[in-house]
Amino acid sequence: MSRLHLSAESVPALARHARLRFDRNRERWVLLVPERVMTPDEICVEILQACDGRATVGGLTATLEQKYRAEPGVIAREVLALLQDLADRGYLIDREAA
Repeated sequence: MSRLHLSAESVPALARHARLRFDRNRERWVLLVPERVMTPDEICVEILQACDGRATVGGLTATLEQKYRAEPGVIAREVLALLQDLADRGYLIDREAA
């Protein structure tokens, strides 16, 4: 299986075996993946919630750059790095590549 390379045109979505859920016991969002429970920070949760299989990475980063009034490209690099790491672990897919 080849490595998934995400780009601004990619349309990320959680893989079938990954679930983002609010854990009432922990009172925080968790990412449930096989044999693991990950506790993403607030910004990561916001990014993962935007990975709905409809928005492109470019669209989602543009929205975040506008919301947080960041310099163009700064958030894009960070978001792409985060999403690529999750894709490398098998937790994200690219709807465009499917």
